[in-house]
Amino acid sequence: MPVTPTYPGVYIQELPSGVHTITGVATSITAFLGRASRGPTNEATTITSQADFERNFGPLDRKYPMTYAVKDFFQNGGSQGVIVRLYKAPGAGAAFATLTANGLPLQAASEGTWGNALKVRITSDVSPDVATRFGLTTADLFNLAVQDSKTGVVEVYLNLTVKDSPNRFDQVLKNNSSLIAFQSGASMPAAVPTPHSPPTPPATIWTDPASFTGVTTGAAVDSDALDIATYKGDPAAKTGQYALDNADLFNLLCIPEDALGVGLPDGVYGNALPYCVTRRAMLLVDPPVAWKVPGTIAKTQLSAFVTANSLNGDIARNAALYFPRVDEFDPNLNGQPDSFVPCGIIAGVMARTDTQRGVWKAPAGIDASLSGTSELVVTMTDNENGLLNPLGVNCLRNFPIYGSVVWGARTMRGADVAADEYKYVPVRRTALYIEESLYRGTKWVVFEPNDEPLWAQIRLNVGAFMHDLFRKGAFQGKTPQEAYFVKCDKETTTQNDINLGIVNIVVGFAPLKPAEFVIITIQQIAGQIET
Repeated sequence: MPVTPTYPGVYIQELPSGVHTITGVATSITAFLGRASRGPTNEATTITSQADFERNFGPLDRKYPMTYAVKDFFQNGGSQGVIVRLYKAPGAGAAFATLTANGLPLQAASEGTWGNALKVRITSDVSPDVATRFGLTTADLFNLAVQDSKTGVVEVYLNLTVKDSPNRFDQVLKNNSSLIAFQSGASMPAAVPTPHSPPTPPATIWTDPASFTGVTTGAAVDSDALDIATYKGDPAAKTGQYALDNADLFNLLCIPEDALGVGLPDGVYGNALPYCVTRRAMLLVDPPVAWKVPGTIAKTQLSAFVTANSLNGDIARNAALYFPRVDEFDPNLNGQPDSFVPCGIIAGVMARTDTQRGVWKAPAGIDASLSGTSELVVTMTDNENGLLNPLGVNCLRNFPIYGSVVWGARTMRGADVAADEYKYVPVRRTALYIEESLYRGTKWVVFEPNDEPLWAQIRLNVGAFMHDLFRKGAFQGKTPQEAYFVKCDKETTTQNDINLGIVNIVVGFAPLKPAEFVIITIQQIAGQIET
């Protein structure tokens, strides 16, 4: 704002620089949809390690293939995942384990049989100071301890009450407990629950039945097998895949099979792919279990699979298919191998490649090794690989010395006959990265005066972002002029656009494309005859 001089002297005025630094978004946050033994349902939960996943959703479980896909992701280089646990209400039995601890109605914090192992203990050794601070008496307070007898995890909550106060037990449990909650639909008790008896030696508080209340009635059951509707969910209620609406960002989506060796029902990928397009994410597609012979896949099976799952058209640029399935040593089978879907491994390889080289490097080649695998379900020759690669199927290969590696980098729009500009996975992922970064980094433009000073600032800031990518080696070209351009001026934004409140920014880039075919020409040098 201009300074208004009123007295003789020196005035200081600060002017904005017009610099709004655009920060590149993350590129390998991976979302997983599927069942687990425990944990919140239809919520997007961020995790950063396998241990983090197991604390929230339970250990590796052969009933839930998603647990193996998450393990594969972190084992191969992944660093951040978003988990959406799905649960289909069972035809018979309760979803939540319930119990009434001396008049206090409670239920497990999430659905499933894990809640049947809960035990609750009420005690009355409360703090008079807390009672005074909240305007209550010590008779209004109680303590609650809950144990998951299967894992041994114990939570303790002190100085709770049933009266309206900061320590009202239902609010405290809702905001803090991962084990127990106030029973849905129950009425708030009028009085505090009576305490449990102390244990009779040599029993302890969790072994003497008089010292705790366990789940004896209303035992819960696990989810039924998932169907297409459960995977898709409801966008209004934000269930199923739409639970990811609550995730700020994800770049890759994995939907492991619901049961080992069964695969996904047709239509799940067809629903997920358009959603990935709206979120600027890539869908990692697993091969059907029946795929065994490359020649048969190329001739009939691929076309039928693509049609049944609507994995065609321009939106297929946001999907990549990897074949075959992989064999891994399963700790739940005493280390014996079993076959699993590769999506978690591929997501981890992409995350590792992004960290080491950048999103513009193809997540394939001898450096794209598959950690944690014993072998591939189908071992292919070069000629068999040559049947699938031109059709946009990325093959996993096993080579001497290098072991199992990713040996393909095409999108599902990458068939040679399609001649699509987003034929390659790194090109598409680079475009999505630039789009998302600019989408977030140019929001400051909204409601600014739409004229040349604004256009100059846009060119400055977007150009700085693109130039940084050029310096990192993300584009073709020896000079910035050959690698990218940013246009925002009276040619891109006409007076009619200005009248409509529109500013047009045109950004172009020359993408790096992988050296997919290496052709070496060898010629014998004949003796030269001097003339």
